[in-house]
Amino acid sequence: MKRSTRRKLNRLGLYAVLVAVAALLAAAVDWGRVRANFWAPGQSKNWHDLILTGAVKTLEYTAICFVLGLLFATVLALMKLSPVGPYRWLATAYVEFFRGLPALVVILACGFGVPIAFNWQPPGGLIGAGLLGLIMVTAAYMAETLRAGIQAVPKGQTEAARSLGMSNGRTILTIVLPQAFRIVIPPLTNEFVLILKDTSLLYLIGVEINQRELSSVARDFTVSGATAGTSTALTQVALLYLIITLPLTRLVASLEKRQQRAR
Repeated sequence: MKRSTRRKLNRLGLYAVLVAVAALLAAAVDWGRVRANFWAPGQSKNWHDLILTGAVKTLEYTAICFVLGLLFATVLALMKLSPVGPYRWLATAYVEFFRGLPALVVILACGFGVPIAFNWQPPGGLIGAGLLGLIMVTAAYMAETLRAGIQAVPKGQTEAARSLGMSNGRTILTIVLPQAFRIVIPPLTNEFVLILKDTSLLYLIGVEINQRELSSVARDFTVSGATAGTSTALTQVALLYLIITLPLTRLVASLEKRQQRAR
């Protein structure tokens, strides 16, 4: 038997095993109970608040955290590459500290610990405090991505700019940073997806009814409403997250392939 034929038979055997396992699992599931729990009658009443309140607020919070986190991350990345030692040490300490903490802990600390300890209320109340915590964590991760992007810019670009009489600051702002941002577009897009999912942690600090993101709306429907006592609202939220994130993840893959072809 030829090697190519043997390879095809092995592949067909693996497909057959996969189909058989899927068929056994499907036969073992009580589809009536699954439908009653994950797609109960009355789910159509949930879509209005899930989309017009939850999804809109989720995208709004994601955009705020991404933009402000990116600005802060740019400062941190430049500090880590600074020739001034204290700047490097301070930025490194910040990045390592907030990358080592769960986002949930930082959000809760900003929502309850910091206001009590310093008698200070962040702008926007609890939701503002939660966004502040998420921005701080986001900036720590994106700072490392930007630092890698800046270091990936060929040194010849900097040397050419300086030979033309550009100052160090102008070289960084007009030559280095634009190229660094172009290099790190795929990982930054991936970070946007991660932030979008992390906004689900904001419901733990409590939000007003008009500030609810997707997880908060789903929790309310799970406790009360037409689908109370079932996981229907969670299923709807999962679908909405997939509708938002899947195109973004495909965009990341496309950008990465384009960069590989460019190289």
